[in-house]
Formats: sequence, C-alpha cells, structure tokens
Amino acid sequence: MYYIAIPSYDRAETLLTKTLNTLHKGKVPSNRIYIFVANKSQYNIYKQIIKGYTIIIGKLGITNQRIFIKNYFKEGDQVVSIDDDVEEVNKLNGDKLNMVHNLDSFFTNSFIRIQKENLFIWGIYPVRNPFFMKNTITTKLKFIIGTLYGFIVRHTKLLEPVCKEKEDYEQSILYFLKDGGVMRYNNITIKTKFKSHGGLGLIEGRYKANKDAALYLSNKYPQIVSVFKRKEMFEIKLHS
Repeated sequence: MYYIAIPSYDRAETLLTKTLNTLHKGKVPSNRIYIFVANKSQYNIYKQIIKGYTIIIGKLGITNQRIFIKNYFKEGDQVVSIDDDVEEVNKLNGDKLNMVHNLDSFFTNSFIRIQKENLFIWGIYPVRNPFFMKNTITTKLKFIIGTLYGFIVRHTKLLEPVCKEKEDYEQSILYFLKDGGVMRYNNITIKTKFKSHGGLGLIEGRYKANKDAALYLSNKYPQIVSVFKRKEMFEIKLHS
C-alpha cells in the first residue's frame, strides 16, 4: 500500500481545488493522504480550510520538508510525493494528452514495476509537451521532477539533497548513484503552473540560488552534470 505526501505552504485553497480534487477524481483514498505544512500558524490555516485529511507540521523549505517527509514514514513504506497545485495527470496518446482517470491503479502499478527493476524511485516526464514525449519507460539516469514522483523509504543520509534550489535534480543523482538507475515514465506528465504564488519552491534570490545550485552540482558531479543558461536561469543537464 502506498501513501500520498503533499508538501504545501500558503496554498490551502489551491491544494483543496487542485491536487486534492485530482486525487479524489483519481480514486485515491483520502485516508492515505498526508499534508505537510511548515509551522503551527500554517497548520491552523489549513485545518480551517481542509477537512477530513491528516495535516502534519514539518519543516520550512522544500529541501528540508522532503527530508522530513522521508523520515516521517517507516523504512520500506511506498510514498507518492505530489505538489499542491496539480490539476491533472496526463498520458501520451498519439500526439495528444489524455487524463489518467485511475491514479490509484497507476501509483500501485508503479511501485510494483520499480520493485521488479530493483529500483527505489519513479517519476514522470518533466515537460507537458507531447511533441517531446515518448511512449517509453527508462531506467537510466533521468531527471525525476519533484512535482510528482514515488519512492520507497530508506532512512539514509546518502539520499538527502543539500541544494535549496534544484533539489530534485540532486535527488535524482543521489538515487542513481546508490541504485544504478531511476525509473521514469516518458509518456506521463502533469498539468500545473510552475512557480505560482505560495508554495515551498519560491525563495528570495531565486536567480542567485539557481546559479549557485547549478554550479554546486556541476562541481560535485562533473562526470554527469553540465551547466547551460536559458534566458536568466542556469540549467543543468544530466549525462548517464
């Protein structure tokens, strides 16, 4: 059985109308859903708006929160981490994207599949564009975007990212180095609005933090990380 972990900050209404609605329509039982907030004041706000779900006070900042979530669950637990503003999960069908209606089945089968591959993390295609997507599932080094992914809990610091920005890139690298692969659905993606108001991913000095993270990763993992610039943002590319 899997659990759902939703890190959220200052977006209770968004969470209610988007991700929780998406999970409900996807037949995910509400008693498996855990919402992780940053502090007591956020907890009080969320409790007023969201009823019938488990809300837990975790840590401020997405990197800290992801580590808290990993340690909250027991070793061997299957956890799906999903952001608070996911409107749809989509699957490639020809040159179009169709909604995945049974998320419960998708999540369950994803954990069955990674265990057969002797891997511990699965993810989805990071760009919602059918032109670039393919009907493939890969197990080599690929970027596992933090907006939606599943993992089997292991309580080891070897899997804890340091970056405050691009932490999902670092997490992808850490899992690859430990397990020899990560599983990614290149035909599954999500509908969401990146870097919208609120959320644990918005920090002051984003451009500097982005650059610092990119340079840190390229210096620490020079054989598998290269840096390039897109407009004002520093981006990285992973090489298996």
